[in-house]
Amino acid sequence: MLTLYYKASCPFCQRVLGEAENMGVQMNLKDIASDEALVDELIEKGGKRMVPYLVDEDRGVQMYESGDIIAYLEEHYKKKTGTTQFSNNVCESCE
Repeated sequence: MLTLYYKASCPFCQRVLGEAENMGVQMNLKDIASDEALVDELIEKGGKRMVPYLVDEDRGVQMYESGDIIAYLEEHYKKKTGTTQFSNNVCESCE
């Protein structure tokens, strides 16, 4: 399960959220601005009050930094979309 600690007003968090949406990645979102208990939870897990902070329980990974989080999501969780394969073959009517 992926969990993202964030603040809605943070541009770095918005970048992560937007990219995750584009990739089709779903996460459990925890807005630290809405609940002081979440701030304590974040500090307990990561050691500082900084967002965005990603926790991937399935892989045992935790990280800060929006660029690193986006790269990680892209590598491990980006939904595969159908791609069109082209060959060098040409149909008879195109020759």
